[in-house]
This record gives sequence, C-alpha cells and structure tokens, in this order.
Amino acid sequence: MNTSTATRRPAKQLNVARAEGIAAFWRFSSPRKSLTELERLQQIKVGFSSDLVQVIRVAFDLQDRHLETLLHGSISTLERRRRAHKNLDSVASERLDRIVTVSHLAEAIFETPLAAAQWMSTPNKVLGGTAPIMLCETEIAAKQVRRVLQAVEWGGPA
Repeated sequence: MNTSTATRRPAKQLNVARAEGIAAFWRFSSPRKSLTELERLQQIKVGFSSDLVQVIRVAFDLQDRHLETLLHGSISTLERRRRAHKNLDSVASERLDRIVTVSHLAEAIFETPLAAAQWMSTPNKVLGGTAPIMLCETEIAAKQVRRVLQAVEWGGPA
C-alpha cells in the first residue's frame, strides 16, 4: 500500500481547499461526540450522506485509490450514490464513524482540527509508514492509531 495520501496541487489552492474541507469535516463530526453508541449505531445503519465522500477526500487529502480502500467502494459507485442522493452503505458509514472518533482523539492531543487532520494524513514511521487515516479501515488497525496517540499524549514518539 502506498503510504502517502498527498496529491500534487499548487500550495495556495491546496491550503484554501484543505482548510475548507477540514472545517466541513469538523462541522459534521463535532456533534457526533455527544451521541451514545446506540445513536451512532442507528446512524451507521441508516448511512451517512454520500456528500461526505468529497469532504473526507479534501480534509484528509486522499487520492482516489485511498478513498476507495478506506470507504470500501469504487469512486464510480461512491459518485453514483452522491448523484442519486443515496446514503453510504453501513460499511462505509462505520468506517467514517471510526475516522471521526480517531480524529477527535487526535484533535484533543494536537489541539486544533488542522493539526489533527495533518497528523492523520501524514505517513507515520511508528505505524509502519502508513498515514493514520488509512488505518481507520479496520477497528484493529484503528486501535494501533489510538495507542500511538495515547503515547504522544504521554510524551512518546509521534
């Protein structure tokens, strides 16, 4: 697996678009912190809006193949769902929920949404050179990311 999620764009355009994507991600994810597990599960079963695919792509600077892996669907399928105003399936929605919870832990440690998103998008030596966001594909791998975040909080390596 390629470990970098970065794409090549002019720096100023990248910064503005990314900042807007990060803000959109946090507008979606912030209210989720107060939900119970049962409420989160119900939302996962219903599925999240497919419009969130573009938000995730921009906020975490994901290439198409990384987005496909992370959300368990081809770009064409994800785009078709968006055009038809259909929600994401439960697998993609659960992964998105996992990204939200890990990202909020990163924000608590790095103190800003921008710093958290950058950390989540950057290949991490401690995580085998993989960007933490890509490990949100499975719960077991997301636990590894949480452990690294807890180590960082206690003064360990990032």
